[in-house]
Amino acid sequence: MGTFRLVDPDPGFQRSFLDAADEFVASGQPSYAGIVHLPEAGVVFTREGLEEPAEFARLVAYLLGDRREDSPRPDGWVPATVKWIVEDDEYVGRVSLRHRLTPDLLTWGGHIGYGVRPSARGRGAATYALRAMLEVAGGRGIARALVTCDVDNEASRRTIERNGGVYEDTREGKLRYWVRTRP
Repeated sequence: MGTFRLVDPDPGFQRSFLDAADEFVASGQPSYAGIVHLPEAGVVFTREGLEEPAEFARLVAYLLGDRREDSPRPDGWVPATVKWIVEDDEYVGRVSLRHRLTPDLLTWGGHIGYGVRPSARGRGAATYALRAMLEVAGGRGIARALVTCDVDNEASRRTIERNGGVYEDTREGKLRYWVRTRP
């Protein structure tokens, strides 16, 4: 085991990203695979297409561009900063910071979401990534970040609580926690 770090999406992680995507799909969690499919915004990637380096570079450019207010996204979606969690130069997951909350995000999505590939779980990657992304949120002027998880996701609940999450309530099957971004 190496040291976790957050990095900007980068074409150099193509192979381990795709391996992780396959793991997420095989474990029944395709929504965590990171393959963007937003036809309503004209942004569609496929697992097969991402085997091509140019197409993978296009995905990376899209993810980096999503930080901008004017990037293409479905109506009601907000800009987001996506970082990749890497260990020993291998992609192990992603964490994203939504720059502001909409009514839907206030109910179930929150400011920060994360996903760690199944083979890398249980080693602290999510705890590290949430802590590091809270610093990014603080740098964006977000004093308290909303982080949510499914009511039956014990590991995610512990991750949020380890990072100082204070439970507020449960809505639509989501536990809702507020986490200070600065001490």
